[in-house]
Amino acid sequence: MQNEEGKMVDLYVPRKCSATNRIIIAKDHASVQINIGHLDENGLYDGHFTTFALSGFVRAQGDADSSLDRLWQKRKAEIKQ
Repeated sequence: MQNEEGKMVDLYVPRKCSATNRIIIAKDHASVQINIGHLDENGLYDGHFTTFALSGFVRAQGDADSSLDRLWQKRKAEIKQ
């Protein structure tokens, strides 16, 4: 929830799994959030990153690697356009 100044005032803001679009509950201790840094044409980090959240369900199924690869390929195509 936001106050009149536009600042977030909730104590807990739920995240969504980037692979399944499900809400990651507070008790999901197997979930991870990964920041992937962007590189410039010389291969140096340029200060920007993309964040992906993966739920414990996706990780337990063994789909985290393929989901992360699929999400990054989709995001990379969006960046180039």
